[in-house]
Amino acid sequence: MTDSTAPTSKTPAPSAYRDTLNMPDTPFAMRGDLPKREPAWIKDWNDTSRADGGLYKRLRDARHGAPLFVLHDGPPYANGKLHIGHALNKVLKDMIVKSKQLGGFDAQYIPGWDCHGLPIENAIEKLFGRNLSRDEMQAKSRAYATEQIGQQREDFKRLGVLGDWERPYRTMDPANEAGEIRAFKRVIERGFVYRGLKPVYWCFDCASSLAEFEIEYADKKSDTLDVAFETNDAGALAAAFGLPALPAGKTGFAVIWTTTAWTIPANQALNANPELSYALVDTPKGCLVLAEDLVASCLQRFGLEGTVIATAPGKQLGGLEFRHPLYDVDAGYRRLSPVYLADYVSATDGTGLVHSSPAYGLDDFNSCVAHGLPLKDILNPVTGNGTYAADFPLFGGLHIWKAVPVILEALQNAGRLMATKTITHSYPHCWRHKTPVIYRAAAQWFVRMDEGEGVFTKDKAGKTLRQLALDAIDHTQFYPENGKARLRDMIANRPDWCISRQRSWGVPIPFFLHVDSGELHPRTMEILDQAADIVEKGGIEAWSRVTTEEILGAEDSAAYTKSTDILEVWFDSGSTFQHVLRGSHAHAYANGDFHSEGPEADLYLEGHDQHRGWFHSSLLLGCALYDRAPYRGLLTHGFATDGQGRKMSKSLGNTVEPQSVTNKLGAEIVRLWVASTDYSGDLNIDDKILARVVDAYRRIRNTLRFLMANTSDFDPATQAVPFEQMLEVDRYALARAAELQADILKHFTAYEFHPVVAKLQVYCSEDLGAFYLDVLKDRLYTTAAGSLARRSAQTALWHITNAMLRWMAPFLSFTAEEAWAVFAAKTTSGTLFTEHYWTFPEVSAVPDEALLAKWTRVRAIRDLVNKEIEAVRTAGQVGASLQATVLITAGLDDAALLRSLGDDLKFVTITSAAAVVDGAELAVAVTPSSATKCERCWHYRDDVGINPEHAGLCGRCESNLYGAGETRLIA
Repeated sequence: MTDSTAPTSKTPAPSAYRDTLNMPDTPFAMRGDLPKREPAWIKDWNDTSRADGGLYKRLRDARHGAPLFVLHDGPPYANGKLHIGHALNKVLKDMIVKSKQLGGFDAQYIPGWDCHGLPIENAIEKLFGRNLSRDEMQAKSRAYATEQIGQQREDFKRLGVLGDWERPYRTMDPANEAGEIRAFKRVIERGFVYRGLKPVYWCFDCASSLAEFEIEYADKKSDTLDVAFETNDAGALAAAFGLPALPAGKTGFAVIWTTTAWTIPANQALNANPELSYALVDTPKGCLVLAEDLVASCLQRFGLEGTVIATAPGKQLGGLEFRHPLYDVDAGYRRLSPVYLADYVSATDGTGLVHSSPAYGLDDFNSCVAHGLPLKDILNPVTGNGTYAADFPLFGGLHIWKAVPVILEALQNAGRLMATKTITHSYPHCWRHKTPVIYRAAAQWFVRMDEGEGVFTKDKAGKTLRQLALDAIDHTQFYPENGKARLRDMIANRPDWCISRQRSWGVPIPFFLHVDSGELHPRTMEILDQAADIVEKGGIEAWSRVTTEEILGAEDSAAYTKSTDILEVWFDSGSTFQHVLRGSHAHAYANGDFHSEGPEADLYLEGHDQHRGWFHSSLLLGCALYDRAPYRGLLTHGFATDGQGRKMSKSLGNTVEPQSVTNKLGAEIVRLWVASTDYSGDLNIDDKILARVVDAYRRIRNTLRFLMANTSDFDPATQAVPFEQMLEVDRYALARAAELQADILKHFTAYEFHPVVAKLQVYCSEDLGAFYLDVLKDRLYTTAAGSLARRSAQTALWHITNAMLRWMAPFLSFTAEEAWAVFAAKTTSGTLFTEHYWTFPEVSAVPDEALLAKWTRVRAIRDLVNKEIEAVRTAGQVGASLQATVLITAGLDDAALLRSLGDDLKFVTITSAAAVVDGAELAVAVTPSSATKCERCWHYRDDVGINPEHAGLCGRCESNLYGAGETRLIA
């Protein structure tokens, strides 16, 4: 096959032979110059003023009616500059969406933002002070969040993330705020919501309750203390231990151990395990009640000697009463603490007895309530800002942390402090403020996990929320798989969800409570609809301005008070699937299966901390609303850490700002770093790691440039060679590329990118650079421009380039689009992302295993040949490999394999001559060629100068230039 006419010019001078070669040429630059060029591409991609509506609109039009793929965006918080973790998260999402887009899906990406909550209120208070009215706080918070979103959006765009940036979702959009109220109403209807007084995590800096999701653990220094509670009835205590009386002159004490000295003033009970054995120990300080197994360690801690005079099971202690340790210090503490029996008490440490301040511990609360302590009698002297109430005896007005030494001193002076010591232990902290939190009893709204009644129930769910959530986990695909056990454990052991917060900037809980009974207004469900309508028209601010009289009328307004609580921010983000997928952006998901059973995204993707955050709250709300998770799959990634695997910290000076990387190296390098790193663990990044990423980028770009430069004069529409007519090595190259593509697509299906990058690099360096392209150069450069030999090679290179651009497009999006504009200029226009993956129509869907196996063995033998040539070169006997001739001794199978290549064996080995002889073992003999070097192709051949008119040319170059052209069959 030929489509060119051979030249007939006279013999050119040797220096001019270069002009007769088919030298590669392409406008695709060697240097990416990414920091300077990327902004222009971004501007073009996001130009919605274009007639086609911009790139994202073109993608939607191209996939209209195709199967839908929904990655529902977990909303980043609208506060602060983007950090490298944001970049990691958004780039990973973008790669998945683009890979699905190229896979033929209508892969939409609606970015979102979490806009309500405490961090923004804190920022406003720092800017404007703490004495803002609710209206002022809401107005300034909305303006602030809007500003932050604008800044973050530009940074996300700069990373090459494609999405509907003109129509993102924001939890503060009135339609979404209203949708959240309607979702809340539905959760109530299904019987999951109740109001209760119970201890919840409380942050003094937030001045609000916290959910389990908002707690992290850090070390804290605390004072341990052993405190003695004097018996109120020595005879009863003696009888419990089977004694007629206590030893003469002795009184009895129950001794407790705690790390929370500040809870002692609010003590109302003691707890003992009914199954443990307790000892009555006679000491110089009285008869002490201690767990029998802990007597020795306790006496050592107290600095006492003592004798066990009796033992009794814990159940014998139930009902005994002991005096508060400050009983004789102040009349405010003249109360008794009964002993309640509780299974949670253990003898692993402490004294085997636990003191109960029911307002400040969940186990304490449950024990006291279960034993009949009325809720109205629970002492709760700690205020929301962490101080004791002003009228609280002895410690009024003191902050609880500062009160600890004062309490210890009071106990010491009262003779009730047995021992104290400072320890460092793991303690719950607010994950926003990084400050210690406490349990504090407060009247809050809860979502119930287990059996129980809700405030209003219309159609009660058939299972508990815990059961529904655990069932849903079993129907969810996890990436990586270990996320399943982590989420399951959290759901299995979590308490009821406290959903109310005492703040201003958030979606209201639109309840009206009776001033005397605290009961909800009988029209509450109707009011919820009314509130949603008001918020949808005017935002949460409109509800804040509504008066009780406007909603309830004059007759009821005096008897009811309007709740000022808001729904916690995890309810905001956790419910977005409802009012985004089915509400504000329902038009985008018109092809989706979002019927009455509820919306269900294909994938949620966030950092692994969101097992207790967004994944968690979304799961609970999906099950509360629809009995199932709102997602089919959950993907979690690790955190960005420095090169040594350390958490990034300004104090350590090891932070990496994505803005700095994009300005210096380009966003493409950030994207390739994300793609090339195993996200199932933490992702290390520093300057050295980025330098390696840059090197990898250059290798891929240089390979791509070679491919494009050698197909610049190729038109696949008219010059492509049919697959069956292609040279064998070209057919092998396509089969190998198709094999790799099948592998790559499997990785993309499993949302895996680092294996793709690794395999792509190996493919570029070994399959292409070290073999196929190396073998191909002679044929590409020296055969006639339109010959079958060259066009066969170009056909293969065109298909490989076409495929490679699609493989790399999800992560090297800028480079792929840049190259596509050059590569596809003859065949198509527009964007690569409207294309599909499959680019090898001539290759059988089932790879030619025989062909692949044959050339795998050929390459292995070639590697041995190269090794022997290199040894001879090192010895100074040859220069380039073309100066060598090789004799390969091979067994029958290998010999037959190599002889099947015919005279083209020398092109495969890139030598001037190659022969095969039979032998027992594989061996290679390399000798310098005695022939003359052709001035054009640089092969050493006996026929150089055979035609005096072209004295510097070999016979094949003369034929390629002035004759019919050489015949290639294999390579």
